[in-house]
Amino acid sequence: MAKQSFNEINITPLTDIFLVLLIIMMVIAPMLDQQGINLAVPEYVEESANLKENKILRVAVTVDNKYITSGKVINADALEKEIRENIKNYPDGLMIEAQSDSAHGAVVKLMDIARNSGVTNISITEIQ
Repeated sequence: MAKQSFNEINITPLTDIFLVLLIIMMVIAPMLDQQGINLAVPEYVEESANLKENKILRVAVTVDNKYITSGKVINADALEKEIRENIKNYPDGLMIEAQSDSAHGAVVKLMDIARNSGVTNISITEIQ
């Protein structure tokens, strides 16, 4: 008796699986919450037109991950208290001046502390 060759592929079960996965993704996709940072693209403004003096609290992040504000070194534990006390005098927000070799985690920690302290405008710049 000769062997019968199998030369048909039934793709119905595969199609059913893909349709179920498609329906699941269509139901779940609107429920996903996209969180991120809202960024505002700066506009070109001539320097002579900007006569208003900005009151921005400046906090520097050094290479050894220390925080410096108003010329004094602030411990990471006392940083939130310091920002809460000083931000009242600086209504325009916070400027984070990070050295190029400072740790990313130190800058993110400062941003989180600032956000928890009520700062709404945060800018970041690199210093040498």
